[in-house]
Amino acid sequence: MLRDIRTNYQKFELTEQSVNQDPFQQLILWMNDAISSQQPDPNAMILSTIDSLGNPDSRVVLLKELTSEGLIFFTSYDSKKGQQIAANQHVSVVFLWVGLERQVRIKGKAEKIDEKDSELYFKSRPIESQLGAWASPQSQIIESRQVINDNYKNYQQLFENKKITKPPHWGGYIILPQYFEFWQGRSSRLHDRIEFCLTDQSWVINRLAP
Repeated sequence: MLRDIRTNYQKFELTEQSVNQDPFQQLILWMNDAISSQQPDPNAMILSTIDSLGNPDSRVVLLKELTSEGLIFFTSYDSKKGQQIAANQHVSVVFLWVGLERQVRIKGKAEKIDEKDSELYFKSRPIESQLGAWASPQSQIIESRQVINDNYKNYQQLFENKKITKPPHWGGYIILPQYFEFWQGRSSRLHDRIEFCLTDQSWVINRLAP
């Protein structure tokens, strides 16, 4: 039964003294821990946007770059998330590393990155992924899988022996954080929760009750 599932978290602790005073550096530290300990898809993050009715809409995307300003991911601007970000920049993301008993919540605003940076990343992608960006009308209703298969073959022929250019509807977003919460599982459900709130361009650090 679901109600009988129990996990006693007791691997690590997080204190006001041990947490990095810069939330970006703390995120980098935990991300590196997740990578070095071979957590599955360590850069996977749940991205939530707001739809036209004011309802949250969530899906998993991959973090592709972490800078001192924000978190960068790539997608179709015409996708549901792209359209929702265009209407409302406020987003949130969640990282969960089960093996480390850690979670990070981030809230902020998303905006498109420079077109040249999107083009640079697009060039680094495998050819199959480049063609996929052209072949998929992301989030649109299609009749069958065959639509995608046919599109892919058509673009294979179109770009045969040619450089694959970046679709104009595809590119990157940077999430500019205004809030971080670092969660470390502890025993007896008395978890450690440290939040960072951006106030007057400075980070205010608080401990939250579990």
